[in-house]
Amino acid sequence: MKKFIARFVEEAREHAGRINEGLVALEKKPDDSETIHAIFRSAHTIKGSSRMLKLAAITDLAHRLEDALGALRDGKIGCSRELMDLLFRAIDAISGMVETVAGGGEATPEGSGLRDLLAMACEGRLQAQAPQGVRAEAAPGAPASPPPAAPAGDGRGPAPKQTRPRAAETVRIDAEKLDDLIKLIGEMVSNHNRLKQRIHDVREAERYAESFLASIGRLGQRGCAPRLDELLERAQALYGQIRQLSAAMRDDNNIQELLIGELQEKALVMRMVPLSVVFEPLRRTTRDIARSLDKDVDLVIEGGEIELDKKMMEKIGDALVHIIRNAVDHGIEDPGQRAASGKPATGTVKLTACYDAGTVIMEISDDGGGIPLDKIREKALRKKMFAEEELNAMDEAALVDLIFQPGFSTNAIITDISGRGVGMDVVRRNIVEDLRGAVSVKTTAGAGTVISIRLPLTLAIMPILRVTVSGATFAIAAHYVREIVRLPRREFIRVVDRTAIRLRNEFIPVADLASVLGMPPSKTDPLPDQEKEPLIVIVYAGAAHLGLIVDSLIDEEDMVIKSLPSHMRNIKLVSGVTISGRNHVINILHVPAIFSAAQEAKERMARTEKAGDGHGTVNILVVDDSINTREIEKSILESYGYRVTLAEDGRDGLEKAKECTFDAVITDVEMPRLDGFSLTELLRADEAYRFTPIIIVTSREKEEDKRRGIQVGADAYIVKGSFDQANLLETVQNLIG
Repeated sequence: MKKFIARFVEEAREHAGRINEGLVALEKKPDDSETIHAIFRSAHTIKGSSRMLKLAAITDLAHRLEDALGALRDGKIGCSRELMDLLFRAIDAISGMVETVAGGGEATPEGSGLRDLLAMACEGRLQAQAPQGVRAEAAPGAPASPPPAAPAGDGRGPAPKQTRPRAAETVRIDAEKLDDLIKLIGEMVSNHNRLKQRIHDVREAERYAESFLASIGRLGQRGCAPRLDELLERAQALYGQIRQLSAAMRDDNNIQELLIGELQEKALVMRMVPLSVVFEPLRRTTRDIARSLDKDVDLVIEGGEIELDKKMMEKIGDALVHIIRNAVDHGIEDPGQRAASGKPATGTVKLTACYDAGTVIMEISDDGGGIPLDKIREKALRKKMFAEEELNAMDEAALVDLIFQPGFSTNAIITDISGRGVGMDVVRRNIVEDLRGAVSVKTTAGAGTVISIRLPLTLAIMPILRVTVSGATFAIAAHYVREIVRLPRREFIRVVDRTAIRLRNEFIPVADLASVLGMPPSKTDPLPDQEKEPLIVIVYAGAAHLGLIVDSLIDEEDMVIKSLPSHMRNIKLVSGVTISGRNHVINILHVPAIFSAAQEAKERMARTEKAGDGHGTVNILVVDDSINTREIEKSILESYGYRVTLAEDGRDGLEKAKECTFDAVITDVEMPRLDGFSLTELLRADEAYRFTPIIIVTSREKEEDKRRGIQVGADAYIVKGSFDQANLLETVQNLIG
């Protein structure tokens, strides 16, 4: 039964994914009969398969979903917004039960409410209701597997956090790929037979040489000098035989090398899956996030046929969700703003992929308002990340790069969808550290933002460049290398406080790799400094370039990459190791970390260092008319080391804020004498609280209330319905910095 259950789960995940994709497409084209037929068939398949395995709860709900889709297909009901929300709820509930079964649990029937609503929908009696089960997060990390059911919500706030389904440990392989691999194995068997023949020939040559040496020994003993001509003839024959054998073995070795390389490539290709496995579920993610924000956003996907290693695919999903969530929430403007800017009401997020020089490039672009550089500068100043003069001197690329700092967000207010500053730093860590890739950002005010991700096709085998530095050998992943040049030192220039070279009208900073790695300098070249022509490897990470001075270049070849053992993974400058042909361990340099090390060596940024954790010196004012709420928030904050003062209503909070300056204020909205919105407005008018973090914690969850919070100057808006300890602490930490 376990075997049949596993097959059912895999099949049901695939059909649920198709239904999700079909429903998203149906919202755009309600009259698309082919789409309706396709999702109807998928619902029918889930129903039939679950019935065979006596999974009654799944069968019942799938049957009712099938009936609703059948009524839609036959034209008995129309495609309304309420119907689409209900269908999404149904497939989410089915997905949740499938995941329960996958985990070894028993699928329990949904409440009668959902089944009754589907029955009403079939009869055209579905009443207009608030959207249900809109998800603000979706995790496509498990290929083609939609998330489990989301509890009903009001549709405007995000749904509770989803439990991601466990990724299936299987890969479907195209029959042609398998045929190619079998043919290749046949070629290797044939070549192996040739190698066995060569071994036989070597043994024959060995016996011939042994006989020849014995003949020489006997002639020497007899003193038979006249037989030298015979010996010379036999020596020439032996030499010719060995020479011929050596050439044949070289040819066989070349063929074997080609076959092994091709076998390696074919085997890796079998683990490659198309990016559409991760891309397609993002349509539902985009739809749900947009709905929760009252926006209309289209996700355009190109390049879904591009293939990537399945192991990498499992890790890229979360990063893409973070980026798309930010694009919809931060990038795409509200419909009113878009209309005022002359843009169409529907925003567009475009996700594309293509091959480039042995790597995959993914781009996520939007036609929104772009990243506000002034807000980045202001937020960095408020968080005391840099001095004001340093921020003013930063170029656009350096400013935009700050969005990858932990806890950094340009959102006007923190909500459950975004603004907590826990997205882009995760993206960089996943892409750069886990996947050995690179990420870069380009933004244009009023026109949108483009985020580019470059990844190797696989992490198993990678082309690397081997170089020597101060007598040691290191490797650099080839996809980080742009070119290799030699330039005399007299052409080096100083740009601000860094050494650089001018290459085709482009200024590229240069650093001595030995210095960056903390190694002794290389041996002195006898030439004068100005006449030396050091070897420079130009590497890049995103849009940034850096020239690394090395002693020599050994070669470039494909090599198996091995991860560092767990106790050595804190070595930031090394991403892995490989073994040379002479069994030497070679460190593979982590280029993004080399960039950071080179920059730190040249530019010391003034940052405010805090002694200890500093929480004991942070004073927070908690304002709420509920004694229970005040005490809960106080206990949470004090358990983490903050000093808390309580106020019983808005007026009391205002008076205490004037008596003592607090580092942060947490307030409710509905309170006697003075509500939280008015309190926030009055505090913002006070110069002492102009930049003080103010967090609103309330049961009000309507969009107009959140907008009011932004207008009066709140930094975060937490709904009590989705309140949890981690959310409050995380918000306080991010705002206080």
